[in-house]
Amino acid sequence: MKIGIIGTGAVGAASLMALAMRGCATEIVLINRTPEKAHGMATDIRYGATLSPSVVVRAGDYADLKDAALVMITAGANEKSGGATDRSDRSGRLRLLDTNVAVYRDIISQLDAVAPDALALVVTDPPDPLADAVRLMGHHRVLSTGTYLDSLRFGFHLARRLGVSPGSVSAQVLGEHGTSEVFVWSSAQVNGVLVEALLARRSKEESAGFRSEIEKEVRYANITIIEGIGASQYGIGMVCARIAEMILRDERAVIPIGCYNAEYDVTLSLPSIIGRAGVLDVLQPELSADERDGLLRSVDTLRAAVGRMKI
Repeated sequence: MKIGIIGTGAVGAASLMALAMRGCATEIVLINRTPEKAHGMATDIRYGATLSPSVVVRAGDYADLKDAALVMITAGANEKSGGATDRSDRSGRLRLLDTNVAVYRDIISQLDAVAPDALALVVTDPPDPLADAVRLMGHHRVLSTGTYLDSLRFGFHLARRLGVSPGSVSAQVLGEHGTSEVFVWSSAQVNGVLVEALLARRSKEESAGFRSEIEKEVRYANITIIEGIGASQYGIGMVCARIAEMILRDERAVIPIGCYNAEYDVTLSLPSIIGRAGVLDVLQPELSADERDGLLRSVDTLRAAVGRMKI
């Protein structure tokens, strides 16, 4: 099946590499406002792609997205260029919204002209309100990468501090992919053993510090990465490829991913069943009272962001 990637910056490149290595597409079309960049990237990756399952990688234009099953949109200003790297700024990635809505306006008009039924995956920050922007622009088949990566980060840091394999940890972050995200401690577990039960063996002060330190590491992981290499790209690139795999193979895997929720009237992340058609169903998680309140605050944050967008 065909996948399109619009935007060949750091995240687009990382997504392409991960897609080629996983071998979940038969064709990948790269589109960039500078065609030479897309051509150079396609030429470079296709040599190494001979070591992966068969895939055609090529540069193209919007007309080449016809019949694409999935189109990833990674174009736009990133956190560093958009000034969203201040840990004390509660706006976080939402600071990029106005700039990237303008970028998306041109992208979606061209995408709809050739592939109105393609499933769009919004990767650009802030992905949740941008997915709503895509929907309000008339393209209703849209998802955001949401809090899937945040959840992986949460599980990783829990595993590291508990001294276990990350594959043994199940933990979710819900709501906004941003500073209002909600850490679901009440259901986090290590192979069926609740993390809260493990923390109950510690003092209240030690347990509170454990939680606070992990939440800080996860919430600001993107800034830590940017301070080191200039862009948060590889983790999200691998996440994009895994989401593509779930969709193209109709896996019906359950992950936290951003989709429009009529109950809240915004795009946000909840545990969702992913398949060929996108989100097939949303599962309602059991939350503590504090987590439920946190989710509603995250919804309010997202609603305010969508309300100020100029489509």
